[in-house]
Amino acid sequence: MTYRAPINDMLLSLNHGAGLKAAVEAGHYGDFDADIVQAVLEEAGKFASDVLAPLNRVGDENGIKLDDGKVTTAPGWPDAYKRWTDGGWNAVSGPEGFGGQGLPLAINAACTEIWSASNVAFGLCPLLTASAIEALEAHGNDELKQIYLEKLVTGEWTGTMQLTEPQAGSDVGALRTRAERQADGTYRIKGTKIFITYGEHDMTDNIVHFVLARLPDAPAGTKGISLFLVPKFMVNADGSLGARNDIYASGVEHKLGMHASPTCTMTMGDHGGAIGFLIGEENQGMRCMFTMMNQARLGVGLEGVGVADRAYQQALAYAQERKQGRALGKKGDGSDAIIVHPDVKRMLMRMRAQTAAARTICYATAVAIDVSTRAKDPGVRVEAAARAALLTPIAKAYSTDVGNEVAYLGVQVHGGMGFIEETGAAQHYRDARITAIYEGTNGIQAIDLVTRKLAANGGTAVFALLGELSGIIKQVEASNDPAFGTTGVKLREALDALKRTSKWLLERLAEAPNDALAGATPYLQQFGATLGGCMLASEALAAKSDGNLDAPRYVSLARFFAENITVQASSLERTVTESAESVAAADAVLLG
Repeated sequence: MTYRAPINDMLLSLNHGAGLKAAVEAGHYGDFDADIVQAVLEEAGKFASDVLAPLNRVGDENGIKLDDGKVTTAPGWPDAYKRWTDGGWNAVSGPEGFGGQGLPLAINAACTEIWSASNVAFGLCPLLTASAIEALEAHGNDELKQIYLEKLVTGEWTGTMQLTEPQAGSDVGALRTRAERQADGTYRIKGTKIFITYGEHDMTDNIVHFVLARLPDAPAGTKGISLFLVPKFMVNADGSLGARNDIYASGVEHKLGMHASPTCTMTMGDHGGAIGFLIGEENQGMRCMFTMMNQARLGVGLEGVGVADRAYQQALAYAQERKQGRALGKKGDGSDAIIVHPDVKRMLMRMRAQTAAARTICYATAVAIDVSTRAKDPGVRVEAAARAALLTPIAKAYSTDVGNEVAYLGVQVHGGMGFIEETGAAQHYRDARITAIYEGTNGIQAIDLVTRKLAANGGTAVFALLGELSGIIKQVEASNDPAFGTTGVKLREALDALKRTSKWLLERLAEAPNDALAGATPYLQQFGATLGGCMLASEALAAKSDGNLDAPRYVSLARFFAENITVQASSLERTVTESAESVAAADAVLLG
């Protein structure tokens, strides 16, 4: 089956669950016309259905090919990319002064979900370019911006992030790539990077690499890392492409999934060293790189949402068509569609509810980032920046965990046919797996949530958010709508548990930090389950208030999430607060 963007669900999530409508009404978006959002998403959905979705299977089956340092992408890929950039899709949220449309990041986030759902391997390319744009705009000098920024914003050129080396994965400080100062102010870069997404391809004439490297006199560890812009081709004074730079793809990875996305080993220095240009200041590369990584982490979270929605749509269609067994108590001949069976309904509802919750968490992160840069009031910007920082690890980790689980359930709904490649269910399962790993593993996101985001200012940002969630729960309780079932009760219990867990972790961070680290991942899961449940409830309330004809459906969805998923928050509290000793004792099992 093909993909159809769930526009109504996305608009409800964006405007109400994520708070875009309230932020616009508060004046945080200036003169932005929110009425265009639906039109933008509908056009994005049409392009995705007509152009990108049909190439998803093609890319998976054909993959990419490396020959003499050149990568050839799957059939139809370069043409689709040109049509995509000609449509202005790469420039949606780019700066207007450099060819962008200047639309909110929240709108681009919704589009990113659409690209990821229709063809996640294709959508991965512009995700990295968007991060490169942000880093160059924030930290590059005016000369570099004039040469490279417009080409990146329009998508005429693409960008990469080059951090990882064989001995330096999550421990970036261990990298060995070297940079040497040159008399003309440039740098010569020598070294090898691995796992570089779209490090080489045939979709654009030039690729702009952002490379972390260390100067000879740099301090050890992450304090001695600098960031450099290294173009595939040098750029002449008139803007035309010049000589080939000394950076080449020396290998490509053969992967579990994402077959159409080239993952390259990049080699610099075989011909004297690649010419690079400093971004920001020397030895401040990690600060610049985190500018790229934070937006990339949100983008990866949206990949999780997109793959989940595609897997759900396909599983739903299959469950309505596949006939097997009879509905309980039904008489007569013939089989029923498997969707009549309660366990299949349970799986499909879990897929849909988790996808919806992850979507809103990601959109809310994008809205917070928008407000942190667009609001006129400095105080509002500061609070929004703290909210965005808090939500980013949850958006990345929770949403990609959801993507993996929903893709898994998609295979299960298909039964034996899900294990067969022809149905496509297996591709979603394979493609989703990397999202929980790259751009910082989900375990690292959980550690970041506990040690940095929760710990910041004594938990101010966390408890401010929990206070807002309490307000949503009060509205559910006050509605007295029997259709909500025990939603209010379940959400209240979960929120109380999350508050207790947060306070316990703050105490343990000061007294026994390893205890806090042992509970980081279940804490993030608890946070996501509680936050997602409250957000879906707020959307259901908004749908009822607006007289939305689909309001009963959104109420049922919120109820299912609260009674089947948020309800796990209390047990996750016990996991966090009572399992530290068992984790500490693991050495006896693992190393004994």
